[in-house]
Amino acid sequence: MVYVSQKAVKGSAIADFLASRVLEDYEPLTFDFPNEDLMYVAATQEDTLEDHPWKLNFDGVSNAVEYEACIMGIRAAVERKIKVLEVYGDSALVIYQLKGEWETRDSKLINYRELVLDLIKVFDDITFHYLPCDENQMANALAALASMIRTNKQEDMKPI
Repeated sequence: MVYVSQKAVKGSAIADFLASRVLEDYEPLTFDFPNEDLMYVAATQEDTLEDHPWKLNFDGVSNAVEYEACIMGIRAAVERKIKVLEVYGDSALVIYQLKGEWETRDSKLINYRELVLDLIKVFDDITFHYLPCDENQMANALAALASMIRTNKQEDMKPI
């Protein structure tokens, strides 16, 4: 008689499950960080906040989290007194609802949209742009890193 721990059985079952679903044409993600050797960025006299629009890229895990990620980024821009903002996200639902091109029917998302529309009143100009997932690799990588960091519970965003 041989004793096998429950964890060993679970691990084996998971490995067998994953092995049975291998993709034939799998290509690993490549993250191209063009300025990875850049150590410092400074603003000059000619480079003021009013001269250039700031860009905000957001990414989350699901639709509601996508809205929360967008809200957190917009709040950060408001705190920094940014007046011109370009918002890029890989959630077509969030972007097109905020642009007013899609109707917001889900009752859980209506409050998120209303909060964003209230927050953006302080900007001189704000635009929303849909960015397909394959073009949003930097935001995806940062979202993955951010999900690994433990934060102070008082500073966490409270869901609406």
